[in-house]
Amino acid sequence: METEAASAGVFDVAVVGAGPAGLAAAVHAGDCGLSVVLIDAGQQPGGQFWRHRDEKVHGAGTQRPGGAKRISGAGGIPGYAGPAEAAAAAEGAGHHDWKTFAGLRSRLYAHEAAGRVSYLRGTQLWLVEPPASDGTRVLQLSPVLDAPASGSADEAAVAPAPASVRADRLVLCAGGYDRQLPAPGWDLPGVMAAGGVQALLKGSGAVPGGTGVVGGTGPFLLPVAAGLAGAGVKVAAVCEANSPTGWLRNLRGAVRAPEKVPEGVEYAAVLARHRIPYRIRSAVTEIHGTDRVEAATISRLAPDGSVVPGSGRRVPCDFVALGWGFTPLLELVLAVGAATSLDVDGSLVAVVDNRLNSSVPGVSVAGESTGIGGAAMAVVEGELAALCAGDALGTGSPELDLRIARLQRERARLHAFAVAMHKANPVPARWTEWLTPETIVCRCEEASYGDLCAAHRDLGADDARSLKSYARPGMGWCQGRVCGFATASIAAVLAGRGPTAEDLAAMSKRTLAAPVSLGRLAALADAGGAATHGAAAEGP
Repeated sequence: METEAASAGVFDVAVVGAGPAGLAAAVHAGDCGLSVVLIDAGQQPGGQFWRHRDEKVHGAGTQRPGGAKRISGAGGIPGYAGPAEAAAAAEGAGHHDWKTFAGLRSRLYAHEAAGRVSYLRGTQLWLVEPPASDGTRVLQLSPVLDAPASGSADEAAVAPAPASVRADRLVLCAGGYDRQLPAPGWDLPGVMAAGGVQALLKGSGAVPGGTGVVGGTGPFLLPVAAGLAGAGVKVAAVCEANSPTGWLRNLRGAVRAPEKVPEGVEYAAVLARHRIPYRIRSAVTEIHGTDRVEAATISRLAPDGSVVPGSGRRVPCDFVALGWGFTPLLELVLAVGAATSLDVDGSLVAVVDNRLNSSVPGVSVAGESTGIGGAAMAVVEGELAALCAGDALGTGSPELDLRIARLQRERARLHAFAVAMHKANPVPARWTEWLTPETIVCRCEEASYGDLCAAHRDLGADDARSLKSYARPGMGWCQGRVCGFATASIAAVLAGRGPTAEDLAAMSKRTLAAPVSLGRLAALADAGGAATHGAAAEGP
C-alpha cells in the first residue's frame, strides 16, 4: 500500500530521470523500504540507452520493395524503416545489457504496483525550491511540452502528475547528450548527431537514406556505423580523430574493464564485413551542399589536432553523423547550487564524494552528470546513490555497508576505464582552425564564428559569458545545449587560454531547468512559490 506521506505528495527520496542510473536508484531505494517518486520525461523507463521502439513514430510513408518503408528523415532527407522482419524483432534486439534493464524494469513496476514508488511519466522537474525548515525540498513539476500521447501496450494507466512534490532527499540522474563541434556546412539538412542516428535506429527502426559518413571521436562511433550498416545503409567512412595507440598511454585504466573488449570486436567485425573504411586521425572538416548534404571533406589530423595541409579529400554522401562524445545535463545540478568542476574529457561535471553526495546537503548525483562513463557505470552509481540515501535516512545495516563498499570498488574500476577512454579520445585541441568566419556556431541564433571573433576583437569579450551576451550564442531555443561546449572552447582559444569550468557553467546555467507554460509560472507566482523569491539558477 502507498504510504500516507507519499499519498500526500511527500516522499523519502525523489529520483529525477529513469535512464540506467535513475532506474537503478528508484528500484534500490524501493528495496530499502523508502517511499520514492521517480520523475521522468519519457513515457517508458530506460532513457536514451535502453530506448524503446515506438511504432507510432514515423508511421506514415510509402512502402518500398522488399518490405522497407520510406519516411521523412532528419532535415527532410529521405530515409527508410528497416525490413518488416526487423520492425517486428524481439524486444531488446540491438541493445546491450538488455537483461539488466528488463530485471530493473520488472522490479520498478512491482514497486509501483505495491505503492512504494510513484512513477511520474512524461513529467519534467523545472524548478527546485530551497530547503524548508524541516529539510525537505519542494519540486515543481509540469507535463513535458508536446509529449506524445500515451498508449503503448506496456504503459500503466496513471493519473496526471501533480504540480509539485516534496522529498527529504533528491537523487539527480539527468544523463547526457551528444557533444557537437561546428564545421563549415554542419547546418545543412542531412547533418545529424551520432546519438540522433542511433535514436532513430532504436526508437523506430528508421535510418537516413543514401550514403553516410560517420565522424568524430570515441568508441560510440562504432555502434552507430555498425547499426547503419546492419540496416542496409552504405557507410562511406568512419572518421576517428584520434589513434588507437592513445589507449596504450592509459593501459592501466583500459584493462580494468575487459568485458568491453567483446563489444569492440563485435563492432569491428561488422565494419570489416561491410568493408567500411575506418580512418584514424581523420575528421570531417567541411560539409558541402546547397539544399542538403552532397559531400564531406575528410582531412588528416596531425598529433596536435591541426589539419594536415593538402590532406582534404571530398567524399560524396547524403548524410553525415557527427559525434564528439557526450556531455552531461547539468541544469538541475546547477539549479540547486551544487559544485561543479572540469572533467578529464573537458566536460563540466558535478562534484561528488565516494557516496555520490553533492556539495549540497540532501542532494546526490548519479550517472553521466558525474562524468560520462557509460550505462554499466550509471547502473552502479544509481544503486550506490540509493543505498547511501537509505543509509542516511536510517535504513543502514552491516550488510548494507558491505554492499556500499563493493559498489564503491566497482565504480572505481569502471571510472578508471572511463578516464582511459577519455584520454585516448580527446577533442582535437586545434579544431577551431577548420572554422571559417561564416561557419554557424549557434544555429538557434544564427551566430557565426565571425560574430564571436568580432565580439572578442571589438567588444573585449574574453570569456563565454561575454560572448553569450554580445554575440548571442546559447540564447535561443536550445539554450546552449548544442553550442555551449563549442562556444566555451572558442572563448578560451580567442583569449589564449584553456577552457575553464566557469566558461562551461556560463553556457549551462538556465533560469528554468525545462520549458514550462506561462500558466504554470503564473500559478506558482499566485501561490507565493519559489518563482517569487529566486530559487532558480542564475539566468543568462
